Amino acid sequence: MKCLILAAGRGSRLSDKGDSKPLIPLLGLSLIERTILNAKKAGLSDFHVVTGYNGEKVRHFLDEFSRKRNIELTHIINEEWSKGNGLSVLAAKDLLNEKFILLMGDHVFDESILVRLKDERISEHEVILAVDYGIDANTLIDIDDVTKVLVGGDRISDIGKDIKKYNAYDTGIFLCTPAIFGAIEQSAASGDTSLSGGIRILAEKGQVRAFDIRNNFWIDVDDEEALRKARRKLLGGLKKTSDGPISRYLNRPISIRISKYLVRTDISPNFISFLSFILCCIGAFCFYLGGHTYFLLGAILAQAASVIDGCDGEIARLKFRGTEFGAWFDAVLDRYADAFLLFGLTYFVYSPTGNILYLFVGFMAIIGSFMNSYTADKYDGFMKKKLGEKEQFLRMGRDVRMFTIFLSAILDLRFLTLGDKVNLPFLAILFVAIVANTVNVKRMFILYKNG
Repeated sequence: MKCLILAAGRGSRLSDKGDSKPLIPLLGLSLIERTILNAKKAGLSDFHVVTGYNGEKVRHFLDEFSRKRNIELTHIINEEWSKGNGLSVLAAKDLLNEKFILLMGDHVFDESILVRLKDERISEHEVILAVDYGIDANTLIDIDDVTKVLVGGDRISDIGKDIKKYNAYDTGIFLCTPAIFGAIEQSAASGDTSLSGGIRILAEKGQVRAFDIRNNFWIDVDDEEALRKARRKLLGGLKKTSDGPISRYLNRPISIRISKYLVRTDISPNFISFLSFILCCIGAFCFYLGGHTYFLLGAILAQAASVIDGCDGEIARLKFRGTEFGAWFDAVLDRYADAFLLFGLTYFVYSPTGNILYLFVGFMAIIGSFMNSYTADKYDGFMKKKLGEKEQFLRMGRDVRMFTIFLSAILDLRFLTLGDKVNLPFLAILFVAIVANTVNVKRMFILYKNG
């Protein structure tokens, strides 16, 4: 399906952030890049972008972007960009003769809106507008600037920024047919060259259908305050429902702060995965060296690696760099890192005494952690189906194992200071072995009961 994106405006309220609004950066990507990649993720593939103000610079940028990302992109030039965004839509009239998605180049939104909208059935005389009924709950919009709509049943009867009676907001996301072009021409003939003017013409005929976005987020990035809100919303969306307790309350808040800065660089998610792996390897080597100082250093490195391990996925999601290889590469390195750390810690507690029990417990910790990761995929999938994609469920995984090692090192230092003799490194391995294998048995039982 074709996608028309309007990126012709000047955006004077964001002039301090850049001289071309579509190119203003937001967490490592320009606004126009984020719009296109969001639409691509939703399944759209053929993009038509209308440019106007500073058009040559924007088009050159988009040419490089489309080449790097392998995106099919057609330029449309609107020389009358200052007269109303309806004319930007009209500039595409000769290129779009079937239904298409219409987006604003400065809107940030949840791609799930498009996933559902693009599959809606539509008659040849209709336009479907995605609307937000959360007029009291949405804190991301500027009430004085947002376009408001009045919906009755499933039909829009009025639209505009200044209408007094309304029950939803216009999100700037449309499923259109060529009927939109005639409506804009009719509206322009009477002096209104805005897109809303064309929609109003169709609404008077009962030909504009409302599509509920169901509380999914969207924001019109029209000024610096909206840019800050969009940044906070995107960063907040990096939290995962499958995060374990340590990830959710400790690691993720730290990793998101790190990713906020790393996303501005060219560092790849795979490099971050490898960096986390190297930190684990150094930590494991510290365990092998023995001594409480090296034990503490190794544990700190392991916990640091656990935090950094969240950054690869965060940057991949923020910059649309996620790949099947990247996920597989990260998972493989994590398994090797877990094995090295637990083996190093087992050697640390075994070597001074030669107690065979320590080897057995270490083996159970290693095999338990491996099976913990192996069973997680199917279990997470089941829990998402059971609770819903956005519902949280408690997961005991790698984050807990890493933090257990880190905590044992901190407490071990405390006990040494007090002169007490408690084998906390062994207790850490024992805890990992018990928790990991108990979780595995629990998962098997739950899946068996529901399978």
